[in-house]
Amino acid sequence: MSGDVYAPEINLDRNSPIPLYFQIAEPIAAAINSHELPSGTRIEDELSMAKRLKVSRPTARQALQRLVDQGLVVRQRGVGTRVAPALIHRPMELTSLHSDLTRGGHQATTQLLDYVEREATDEEVETMGLAAAGTPITEIRRLRLADEHPIAVMRNLIPRELAPSAEELETGGLYEALRNRHVQLFSARQSIGARNASLEEARLLEVKRGAALLTMRRATTNEAGQIVEFGDHVYRADRYTFDSTVFTS
Repeated sequence: MSGDVYAPEINLDRNSPIPLYFQIAEPIAAAINSHELPSGTRIEDELSMAKRLKVSRPTARQALQRLVDQGLVVRQRGVGTRVAPALIHRPMELTSLHSDLTRGGHQATTQLLDYVEREATDEEVETMGLAAAGTPITEIRRLRLADEHPIAVMRNLIPRELAPSAEELETGGLYEALRNRHVQLFSARQSIGARNASLEEARLLEVKRGAALLTMRRATTNEAGQIVEFGDHVYRADRYTFDSTVFTS
């Protein structure tokens, strides 16, 4: 470690069939995965690495790119290469992202992007099982951050009479706010997918346009089977996974 820049001491075997870039990348990956290098640690640039290890600059660049492809480091113009925030694993349970992050030891914060009270469209009536078009609903959009890094853009539709206030949503999770209002959360039906980031999503999540995102659509119901909230969320695929347990029949 030189100052606050990590410069790995690596003994390269130039006679080995293992590519040099791989020999460089793997020890750095091991240091990151073992938590020797915490999130935010700056890694030396490819020019310095190439000169110090006596390899070509394309070899050093390929080593760093391998780490990027593994989601272990992030490279930003003007900032350099730094160890990426730890991948967040979320259990497949009826819990809010805010509580899952807090339980996992992360600092969860929220930026409220939109809070709109309006009438439901015909499509939303069908999606939410509402009585008729024009039923009052509240639409909210939030940016969720973990340890000051954006990980999800969340859009939710809630019957207006059940909706928490904007202030409640800025300081806690949606499910906690609903429970505080004595709203029953009994079960949910959800689907997980993937797609590419739009221009706005890329800006909010600090990824490139077209980057891979995980998607989740969830309809949460009370004991009577009525939908009390519908969520349509996107997550950074390089920082987020859904975990589940399956059983044999």
